[in-house]
Amino acid sequence: MPKKKFSETKVGKFLKGAAPKLLDIIGDVFPSVGILSKAKDLIKKDTNILKEDKDIALKLLEIDVIEMQEVSKRWSSDMASDSWLSKNVRPLTLVFFSLSYVTGWFLDYSLDSITGLLSLIVAAYFGSRGFEKIKSIGK
Repeated sequence: MPKKKFSETKVGKFLKGAAPKLLDIIGDVFPSVGILSKAKDLIKKDTNILKEDKDIALKLLEIDVIEMQEVSKRWSSDMASDSWLSKNVRPLTLVFFSLSYVTGWFLDYSLDSITGLLSLIVAAYFGSRGFEKIKSIGK
């Protein structure tokens, strides 16, 4: 899954306006199931947030968790496929953008758009691999 920082998730964007101090406590980390459960505990315990805002934040948090799970399921089904391309699309994308970045660097092109995409791809590829490994260890 393209890894978003916590502040970029649905609940993070909501907390930015409703409870900025709580967002500062959670930090700007890449969300994982452990971080999201801690965020849920912090939202429930925070007495400075209105009840309506807590309910909205908890619902958005649930949506973010479901989104993470669905992306993991999609990537797992890609790996179970018989298609060579579906199994290798993530590594091929990583290689393509890495080579594009290095080529652009050598040729002194503007790398703004490639840098952003490459950062997203690297975070998604290696972040999801870590999440999958942690998930398999838990089983």
